[in-house]
Amino acid sequence: MNKRKFGILLPVSSLPSEEGIGTMGKSAYQFADYLHGVGGSIWQILPLNPTNYGDSPYQSCSSNALNYYFIDLHLLKEEGLLTQSEIDTADLGGDKRRVDYGKQFYNKTALLKLAFSRFEKDKQFYDFVKGGEYADFAVFMALKSKFGHRPWTEWEQPYRDYNEEVIQKFIAENTDEVEFWQFTQYIFLKQWKKLKAYANGLGISIMGDIPLYLAYDSVEVWKYGNKLFDMGEDRSPNSVAGCPPDAFSDDGQLWGNPVYDWKKMQADGYKWWKQRIADCFKVYDVLRIDHFRGFDRFWKVPPTDKTARNGKWGDGPKAKLFEDILDKQIVAEDLGVLDEGVYKLMKDVGYPGMKILEFAFDGSPDNEHKPSNHTKNFVCYTGTHDNMPLLQYFTDLDEWGSKTFIADLKKECALLNVTPNCTTPKAVVDSVVELAFASKADTVIIPVQDLLGFGKEARMNLPSTVSPDNWSFRLKDGELDKELSDRLTGLGKKYSRNNVN
Repeated sequence: MNKRKFGILLPVSSLPSEEGIGTMGKSAYQFADYLHGVGGSIWQILPLNPTNYGDSPYQSCSSNALNYYFIDLHLLKEEGLLTQSEIDTADLGGDKRRVDYGKQFYNKTALLKLAFSRFEKDKQFYDFVKGGEYADFAVFMALKSKFGHRPWTEWEQPYRDYNEEVIQKFIAENTDEVEFWQFTQYIFLKQWKKLKAYANGLGISIMGDIPLYLAYDSVEVWKYGNKLFDMGEDRSPNSVAGCPPDAFSDDGQLWGNPVYDWKKMQADGYKWWKQRIADCFKVYDVLRIDHFRGFDRFWKVPPTDKTARNGKWGDGPKAKLFEDILDKQIVAEDLGVLDEGVYKLMKDVGYPGMKILEFAFDGSPDNEHKPSNHTKNFVCYTGTHDNMPLLQYFTDLDEWGSKTFIADLKKECALLNVTPNCTTPKAVVDSVVELAFASKADTVIIPVQDLLGFGKEARMNLPSTVSPDNWSFRLKDGELDKELSDRLTGLGKKYSRNNVN
């Protein structure tokens, strides 16, 4: 990561397509071509895990499974597993700007089952199944199907409590359903490996993302319970995850995920976590770890509380978990409530952290997010998937905030030899993007919304809310146009971030 470069944050789900959601098909290859053409070398995406209630990739039912919504149906047609008519007549959502996850859940899954009915189960497939990497996910999803997709806590016995003998009997009696869910992973990886190889051939690295926590309704909680998590024998949580009250929220954020029992994990050298990270590097070139500060200390909240206000800090594994993988290309999401423990953890592991320009222009010369205060070993962003698009943030500021933002922006531009343009809100956004390119940070990643100067309508996620507007934003065909291409190419060359093969 120690070479000047830039990339674009664009989730797979946000790619244009005719299938109601971004896929690993034509538009993914077109985006790789576009990124290469403008000199970019990193494509950052969000977690590829299957989404759960609320559609968040950070609330997944599995730590390692892959989101079958991203399977490209037209590539399945090329394999003779679907017809064009079957794809055309399926209602996968007609809104080019928004994903309809309900239609993906029902109608895309039905199409994948149709494709599976025509799939020839050859030796390669059975070797994949025998490998067992996705066996737990396949059984879990087959059981969910059996029980009307209800959470595992509502399954009938003997399935609610994981039992190996019961599971093997279930597999034998439901082989086709279990193999279907294996098929979703097999096909995903087949399409993904081709796409990733294509991007890598253009000099583009894929930066993936790993959530710190899992959903309560997940394979791991169902199977392992208190062997991995802070919970009782009955798998009821002793505490749940969140973050403490701060300047942005008097109540903090209550996420509700089960938290890990780090003391038990320490006994085998954090084997489960190390395997999880190793699995990620089979899929990604670079890995961003979400809520990295949680490895130092984490906020745990009584499970019956309605806010995170009454939580308390618990100790995480600190740098011990990472001592064998310090050479990996990992980016630590080190945002939020920081203290000396987090700074020590970051120093001990040496991974680059993140700086967010949306937080930078507050009038304080000591603000660590200001480009003039950056050092090399960071990734500079204008914003993340959880922030407002920069245009929305700027236009929502009050008079004092707006004047402070502009004054600070002009000072920063002067320090980094950038010519600011503050004539319109869109021009302000473009100036902040240029400042990111001018930063000392080795790597710059810009969310596609900020490159295009989109506002409120393009926000990816509003934290701690469940809404059809979360995680559903999509690009439309043609929005990554020549004007943007020329601008990015120019910025990359001007600030020595152009990817030259």
